[in-house]
Parts: sequence; structure tokens; C-alpha cells
Amino acid sequence: MKKSGAREGESASELISNRIAELADWRGKTLARMRKLIREADASVVEEWKWMGVPIWSHDGILCTGESYKKVVKLTFAKGASLKDPARLFNSSLDGNVRRAIDIHEGEQVDETAFKTLVRQAVALNSSGKSKAAKKKKS
Repeated sequence: MKKSGAREGESASELISNRIAELADWRGKTLARMRKLIREADASVVEEWKWMGVPIWSHDGILCTGESYKKVVKLTFAKGASLKDPARLFNSSLDGNVRRAIDIHEGEQVDETAFKTLVRQAVALNSSGKSKAAKKKKS
């Protein structure tokens, strides 16, 4: 996995694992579960550690961030407004033109199949954007 903002030789993946362990409550378990689903949805996902301690999952650009607060674990999709969300997982940051977020409170479960679909859509969107940029450069 890629290092990004790692300290003392720790990889981003190790830093994310450490964050999960530090939380040591429902937030850590929730973040670990969502991380597992992201990895299952995209075996090529790159884990990064940015902005002074925010776990990031990327594939041809940022897919989503995983932030933990006192009462919520927030997964913010960088281009969430462009993703189809028939299961209505997005429940936060709904007014913006670009990002969308999923706030998970203690005891809440996220539809795993719908979540993986969102991750795969985000990968496809990022990958399509990259190929368009490459085509423009060739012109």
C-alpha cells in the first residue's frame, strides 16, 4: 500500500489500523467494517493518510475519506453527487454539488451490497475521468 503522510516509517495502512485500534469502541469496529467492504469492492484500492490523520481510500483519485467523531463515523465520497444511490445510503452533505457522505451512528448497519456498489461506481467514475484526461493530452 502507498505511503502518504506516514510518520516514522509507518505505511498509511498501518496508520489506519492504528486509528481503528485507538478508537477501541463502536467507532473503531465501524471503521474497520467499512474498510473491509471498501477493500472487498476494490482489490486495487490505495490507502492513504492525509490532512493530519484522515484515512483516505483512492483509486485514480480519492474515493472516500473515513473520519471518526464522537457520535458518528463519516464516510465522505469525493464525487458522491455523481453516483447513483438508489438505496439512499447518503444521508449527509446532500446540499453540495460534488461530495456526499454517509454518517453512521452507533448501532446502525449499512447495506453492505449497496455500499460496495457505491465504491465500485466511484472507482469507475475516477477511472473514466482519468482516461478522458489522457485522451485530451494526446489530441
